[in-house]
Amino acid sequence: MPARRTYTREYKVEAVRAAERSGNAAQTARDLGIRPALVHRWKRELRDDGHHAFSGNGVPRDEELAKLKRENKRLQEENAILKKAVGIVASPSR
Repeated sequence: MPARRTYTREYKVEAVRAAERSGNAAQTARDLGIRPALVHRWKRELRDDGHHAFSGNGVPRDEELAKLKRENKRLQEENAILKKAVGIVASPSR
């Protein structure tokens, strides 16, 4: 199985611009030696995310979302513990 190729953000943006200039994404992809579906996906990502497109480091968005959800849950639990501690310390002594 061939190694997975990675492309820089600049390469992707330039590929999309070249496809837009030529008006033919499939031909641009062939000229670059990549699959046309890749250029189409890059065009969509650039259109949808604009300046933030291609900012990742190879981590799929689903994994990133799951990581953020786990972190959010942990922080909520820590917050609940701190609230209980404040309630115990602030309660009048008997």
